[in-house]
Amino acid sequence: MAALIRRIITTAKAPAAIGPYSQAVLVDRTMFVSGQLGMDPASGQLVAGGVQAQTRQALVNMGEILKAAGCGYENVVKTTVLLADMNDFVNVNDVYKQFFSTNFPARAAYQVAALPRVSTHHRPSLICANSKLRSV
Repeated sequence: MAALIRRIITTAKAPAAIGPYSQAVLVDRTMFVSGQLGMDPASGQLVAGGVQAQTRQALVNMGEILKAAGCGYENVVKTTVLLADMNDFVNVNDVYKQFFSTNFPARAAYQVAALPRVSTHHRPSLICANSKLRSV
């Protein structure tokens, strides 16, 4: 059996990993992207402006990781959206459809009790996680 080709993908244009994980891992022709909060890569802080601004920034961060591997949003086949408050689902979708307008990836969305690097009184409403793509 042939060995899998595994490559770590990193970019300074998305927030750095804050633990023992990679921004993304490319295995042969499939890439797995770690979850992205709506954090500014330069400051490491959540962007101001609420759920829509944070959603936009999380998706921009994901896009920068995709670009670092020579891919784009059109290559994404699966996303997972984690929300601090399910009532924000419509607002998240309004931004999400600006990044994915045709040939939508499969998606799951869940409300979660907490998100990393976030205080309980400052509840951001999105992390876009585990984007899996087939490169072209």
